[in-house]
Amino acid sequence: MARIAVIPGDGIGIEVTREVIRILQVLDAEMQLGLSLEAFDFGAERFLRTGVGLPPGQMDVFRTEFDAILLGAMGDPRVPDNAHAREILLGLRFGLDLYVNFRPCSPLAERLSPLKGKGPQEIDMTIFRENTEGIYGAIGGSFKRGTPDEVAIAEEIHTRKGVERIIRAAFKWASAHGKRHVALGDKSNAIAAHGLWLRTFREVAAEYPQIEARHYYVDALALQMVTRPESLQVIVTTNLFGDILTDLGAALSGGLGVAPSANLNPDSTPLFEPVHGSAPELTGKGLANPAAMVLSAALMLEHFGQAGAARRLSMAVQQTVEEGQCTRDVGGTLSTTEAADAILDRMLQGLWRTGT
Repeated sequence: MARIAVIPGDGIGIEVTREVIRILQVLDAEMQLGLSLEAFDFGAERFLRTGVGLPPGQMDVFRTEFDAILLGAMGDPRVPDNAHAREILLGLRFGLDLYVNFRPCSPLAERLSPLKGKGPQEIDMTIFRENTEGIYGAIGGSFKRGTPDEVAIAEEIHTRKGVERIIRAAFKWASAHGKRHVALGDKSNAIAAHGLWLRTFREVAAEYPQIEARHYYVDALALQMVTRPESLQVIVTTNLFGDILTDLGAALSGGLGVAPSANLNPDSTPLFEPVHGSAPELTGKGLANPAAMVLSAALMLEHFGQAGAARRLSMAVQQTVEEGQCTRDVGGTLSTTEAADAILDRMLQGLWRTGT
């Protein structure tokens, strides 16, 4: 049995999580997947009551007692500095050492691509973003804050261990999935520390002679993603650059509402979440797209070795989007619950069709 900790979070995270739980429960009953879902109320409401994001010892519970974490979205305007979101989301990423941020980028339907003549066949990228180092280590601060002489400093931290393991993860995945080339995005021409990335990339690439290793400065890589996306298959990059490039990848895929992600470490409890935020302005209006959350759940099932179930989920999402049975952000007219119903219906049709 796979034990899954479910954290709905805030805003529309609660709404899309409610729908994905419903879909997973039906899928579990139909395919006997052995899923055990346990909900946790970590989010803004609890933080405002207690001042605590994650209770003491909770990280160890997730690490030792659960097989995965499914997270909705974090963020609430009542916590203006998002202290709870940092404590929970970044806390989980750093505390569980989830060094791989894995984000597939491909349109579910031709019409979702913002690039003329570029559809799912041309746009099919997977981005490996380093998730635990770089500039997000919060090393730095400010001096003489609020004065004309204020100085603000933020330091990037890159270790050989951290850089090598994310690059190895990208090449290993590319090799296992028949990809022909891996691209590195850095700024080694302007940031001396990024020389570590380039040197390590070349050393690891030499172990995979069947894969072409391509090096881009990150600005040129962003240009390539827009002008020649068909030339890119697997991208590996730093925490900051990955944060930016993955949102560009989501835009090329049809928007944040259809963008899933996984936070991984083969020796730790993985975390799966949609790329979108909590969108307070959409909360309670039935406008949130459940697709990204469902696709994140599909990544989770694939991680468990349930490839058939993962395929059923992802195909159901794709079919509903292609048919326009989806929310407004991707060209439909359905509410959040109606879109989830459509996904559930297609999923069940697929199960009946295949006899699984």
